[in-house]
Amino acid sequence: MKPLEGITVLDFSQFLSAPSATLRLADLGAHVIKVERPEGGDICRTLYISNLRIEDDSSLFHAINRNKDGVAIDLKDVSARDSLWALIKKADVMVVNFRPGVVEKLGLDYESVKEKCPSIIYGEITGYGKTGPWSKKPGQDLLVQSLSGLTWLNGNQNQPPTPFGLSIADLVAGQHLAQGILAALIKRGRTGEGSNVHVSMLESIMDMQFEVFTTYLNDGHQPPIRSSINNANGYINAPYGIYETFDGYLAVAMVPIPVLGELTGCEALLSYTDPETWCSKRDEIKGILADHLKTQTTEYWLSKLEPADIWCADTFTWDRLFETEGFQALDMLQTVRTVQGTEFTTTRCPITIDKEHYKSQKATPSIGQHNKNYI
Repeated sequence: MKPLEGITVLDFSQFLSAPSATLRLADLGAHVIKVERPEGGDICRTLYISNLRIEDDSSLFHAINRNKDGVAIDLKDVSARDSLWALIKKADVMVVNFRPGVVEKLGLDYESVKEKCPSIIYGEITGYGKTGPWSKKPGQDLLVQSLSGLTWLNGNQNQPPTPFGLSIADLVAGQHLAQGILAALIKRGRTGEGSNVHVSMLESIMDMQFEVFTTYLNDGHQPPIRSSINNANGYINAPYGIYETFDGYLAVAMVPIPVLGELTGCEALLSYTDPETWCSKRDEIKGILADHLKTQTTEYWLSKLEPADIWCADTFTWDRLFETEGFQALDMLQTVRTVQGTEFTTTRCPITIDKEHYKSQKATPSIGQHNKNYI
């Protein structure tokens, strides 16, 4: 039995952040019902990150809306109100991420729902919170990354602000929402009371930076200085970074510089015996190491460093990763089959409970696919 079996979640959300939260709840056993517009459905159905379509919808939509049922309701249609409220009253959790002001106009804000369903867990994601001068800004991932300061941590010192290569603000906010909903369910189990769980994308991506923020806030507001060579973390000393080798790339984490010099045969590094220089002369040290590591293959350097318990790793492409025994041992992929019979491969839930990997062949619903079951 999965831990959330018996919990019903109504998912009114769109795009990526909140749907990723309900996906996690579904993978943990919750019965998730996705509510969409009759015409067009979730906008994410046509939000393409590549030219790949699965049947008529984007691969992105299928990735984050699998394992859910689907109903289509026009939330503006007065004649559909009775069916809508009957559905809400049967739910344990309701999740929304509408633009500011929309839920109030629809009469689906927390206070309105709480009046009729006092024990419901009401989860919502906004871009920048519900109050303040930014509350009406569009909560789009790239924009949130840019405002959060995160982009100044990526790339080398001489490069412009560099965003993550994926929708990190959306995904972190989704996981925070799932955590909040789970906490609220535990609270309800003790008290019988519902809760309003709110997460903003900006707060989530700021929390993701808690380690470096804490340093900045307690170190005289000294900003992180990105390395000009192979930057990986603005606060961590040499040699931390990814280095080119003769035939690929090698990641090297924290290691005393003289030890690294001995193991790699790089005599120029042996003189950096004072740990203070690993910070003050970070780029100088990294430049020496970068030139030296190009002289041999990645496998050669791993054979020297790994037996000495040095934190280092090859730098895989996805193709190479998927071929490794280490990846295959994780059993991380699953095959999902749509009602029409189309199969596609995606990741499983990354949480293992009692040695069980949670998988489900249940695919993304078509628009209104399960109306007859609920309305």
